[in-house]
Amino acid sequence: MKAATALTPLLLLAAAASIASPMRRARAYPVAARDQVVAEYFGTRVPAPYRWMENMQSPALHRWVAAENRLTDDYLAKIPVRGWMNRRLTQLWNYAKETTPLEVAGSRIFFRRNAGLQNQSVLYVQDSPSASPRVLIDPNTLSPDGSVALVDAQPSPDGRYLAYALSAGGSDWETLRVLDVSTGKTLPDSVQWVKFSNIAWTNGDNGFFYSRYPTPRKGNQINQEVINQQLFFHSLGQPQSTDRLVYQRPDLPHWIIAGQVSEDGRYLFVSLVNGTAPENELYYADLGSPDRPDVGAKLAPLYTRNDAQYLAIGVQQGTLYLQTTLAAPKSRIVATHLSDPAPARWRTVIPEGEGVIQQAAMAGGHLIVDSEIDATSRLTLYTTGGKRLRDLPLPTLGTVASISSRNDSNSIYFGFTSFLYPERIYRYEVRQASTQPVFTPKVRFDPTQYQTRLVFYRSKDGTRVPLFIVARKNVKLDGSNPTILYGYGGFDISIMPSFNPVLPVWLELGGIYAVANMRGGDTYGEKWHQAGMLSHKQNVFDDFAWAAKYLLARRYTSARHLGIQGYSNGGLLTGASITQHPELYGAAYIGHGVLDMLRYQDFSGGALWAPEYGTSSNARAFKWLYAYSPLDNIHDGTCYPPTLITTSWDDDRVVPMHEFKFTAAIQRAQACANPILLKTTGATSHTYMPTDKQIAQTADVWGFEASTLGVRYPPADTGHATVSDSR
Repeated sequence: MKAATALTPLLLLAAAASIASPMRRARAYPVAARDQVVAEYFGTRVPAPYRWMENMQSPALHRWVAAENRLTDDYLAKIPVRGWMNRRLTQLWNYAKETTPLEVAGSRIFFRRNAGLQNQSVLYVQDSPSASPRVLIDPNTLSPDGSVALVDAQPSPDGRYLAYALSAGGSDWETLRVLDVSTGKTLPDSVQWVKFSNIAWTNGDNGFFYSRYPTPRKGNQINQEVINQQLFFHSLGQPQSTDRLVYQRPDLPHWIIAGQVSEDGRYLFVSLVNGTAPENELYYADLGSPDRPDVGAKLAPLYTRNDAQYLAIGVQQGTLYLQTTLAAPKSRIVATHLSDPAPARWRTVIPEGEGVIQQAAMAGGHLIVDSEIDATSRLTLYTTGGKRLRDLPLPTLGTVASISSRNDSNSIYFGFTSFLYPERIYRYEVRQASTQPVFTPKVRFDPTQYQTRLVFYRSKDGTRVPLFIVARKNVKLDGSNPTILYGYGGFDISIMPSFNPVLPVWLELGGIYAVANMRGGDTYGEKWHQAGMLSHKQNVFDDFAWAAKYLLARRYTSARHLGIQGYSNGGLLTGASITQHPELYGAAYIGHGVLDMLRYQDFSGGALWAPEYGTSSNARAFKWLYAYSPLDNIHDGTCYPPTLITTSWDDDRVVPMHEFKFTAAIQRAQACANPILLKTTGATSHTYMPTDKQIAQTADVWGFEASTLGVRYPPADTGHATVSDSR
């Protein structure tokens, strides 16, 4: 077990100058106070001089962060190419975007659209497929600075009502409201303290199932650990105080409870997940009549061994279709009966194959399946008997971004994107076997000058890892190209091709963009994930370093021209990369990264990540966490690469203490003039930032790396053609 001992009171900010690093720095940083807290883990004493930064109400902390922001803003303002990048990025961002339409049984269609530079996309509804769209919710009117985010919206099965979720600053905390779709009137319903929740309507418009946590302590909504989630049913028109408790597991305080209602309205499925683990337990309740559901029906267990993933795809004529990893690390689809669901009596519909099944849905009496092969998508239509009918045509090497379908509809909508082409929306008609574009964006960029290559390299232990490289055609391999290497490497997530308006900006500057799909993701299924988690996490950092070495060996770039980027778990990746291999990179970006691996589990939703990382309360896990924790592997007298670190005061997923502690420690240790900069925003969160702030921060990050990697001036001619993917 661990214990923390404060040997002296917290030193005042002004008094901390006397304990600054003896190494003379060419750059002066705001001095952060250091106390003498020492934590003990199984006989190992670990200094924790910045423990005080966990108190987000500390006036000294706010003064230090403000000083860091001033330093960063002053540095960024002097980057010559940054202004051009901001202007060009604004041009490229300014194109119309739409989401995949959601069709309901009542024939209404819901979708979101952004005209280009709106801070948030507007929610539209069509009262029929032939009707003109009308605005249902414009979240840009909810707050003057875009800080109130529309984070979810789910229509009732017949489209009469819409339940939608609002978040202050994009926080994971949500408040649910209800709208009458015909009149646009907001109803009195208000459901608070919702987090990590589905909105699952019953078919009779009676109400919806949702998940919430106990009300947090006032003023501590960001840091407070979230435990004891419960599943409730909200009756339409009633106060939240009367909502019915459906399911809770006080014996499993860190597990997530999610409700889902079958398309026919007959069944409630409840999934119980140990934080971010891929495995789950599955329960169900027979609600009886869909029009008058018994929301108090008793839940019955289906699969409770927590030994695999069990996802309910849908029910058709009494048969339940499941996506599962049981005896299939790349996933398979099986059919079973709720009255006799034992795996021994399953019928395999789609066996485990070459690709990893990412998502599956019922569609016009068939199954539509999205599979990942080498981090790219394949979309296939099957009968419910398992006969493969056809692969749906996809434009290029890329990603199926989303699928929207119903078992009682002939139409399948899906979005598709790639590194060079923004997401366009298609409609596939099942009976006619025909595909047509529904929405085609137009961007002021000519992608035909560039290409995406998928290559493979060998990691430190010989493992074969896929790597995307996006560059100008016939790029000269002389080691001089400014290059950004991006990665994530965790939580069963692949980084598949997708469009970002900053990529054309970077390519026009002569840059190369590379993405490595290391172990820890799901590129090759659950075994690939497990090879990069818990005690095997070092494989992820090695895979990333060897991707860099591949780019250097092939002369795409050189160390001084190679920058790295990562966000969230990817921020852990880049933090560990510069502390393990500072000589390998010319610049780094750490976005909202998990950097204090010994304390992450004690704040907000951090404990939910324990299945992925392990926690320092376990002796064996402490050893591997301490070995790579970026915060605990900073060494005085080291020359670290130029690094920009970002966070937000309102990030309640990866709380900002990670970035604060890491910045203070690495600035103090830095032994050369390479800048280490921290930028802290507000009214934004881990997953949400309004468009204007996104553009500004993106220009900051890429401008910072461009300047440190040798880009001094904008290109003479960018050829701003307007091109759409017509293939």
